[in-house]
Amino acid sequence: MTDLLRTDAHEWARDEAIRAFLRDRPDFLRDDTELMQALGVRLDAANVVDFGPEALSRFARAHRKETSVRRRLEATARANFDAQSRTHEAVVEVIAARNHSDLARRLDELARSHFGLSSAVMALEGPDRVPAGWRPLVEGQADLILGRGKPARLGVVPTALGLFGAAAEDVGSLALVRLSLWAPARTGVLAFGAADPETFSADMGHELVDFLARVVERTAERWPLP
Repeated sequence: MTDLLRTDAHEWARDEAIRAFLRDRPDFLRDDTELMQALGVRLDAANVVDFGPEALSRFARAHRKETSVRRRLEATARANFDAQSRTHEAVVEVIAARNHSDLARRLDELARSHFGLSSAVMALEGPDRVPAGWRPLVEGQADLILGRGKPARLGVVPTALGLFGAAAEDVGSLALVRLSLWAPARTGVLAFGAADPETFSADMGHELVDFLARVVERTAERWPLP
């Protein structure tokens, strides 16, 4: 750390010395044609430094880049806010479910109408029966789909397409979240499918879909298993 500070101080002193020299000897810069061209500046008739096309082009490119980055950040912020708002609205619909089958139906409708997805599926591991409208899984299948002990998985997951039955051909990418319901706990999966293979990707965060899954768990536990 001391060496770094010493280096920074040395560079600052050097830069200040260069500035002082140019202030005292402005002709050194103005009279050096090659240096002026390299910097992209020129002198006009009044002996005033004028920015040439190259320098202006550099500034314009930098401005466009800054504007582009700012717009992308603003677009991302708007998309995140919209996703949060839609998720909170979906929660209101979920907790209004009247039974297990109504819960599964509402989730599927929300996936289509609220989030523009292909479908949503609730699945539960056996060996016992599963609620009406839910997909049955064999014991250990959640680990095969998600990865052992993993809470969620997003992206293209061919091994999970069977969850969607006949609608599997319309699913390009998925968001999968592990469920843990009742006591003793039974493992399940909440699956959202999108037609576009790029809607969900492995590098995406799953905070919002995980939040919705926790609400689904608490809602489903209001009723006993069939």
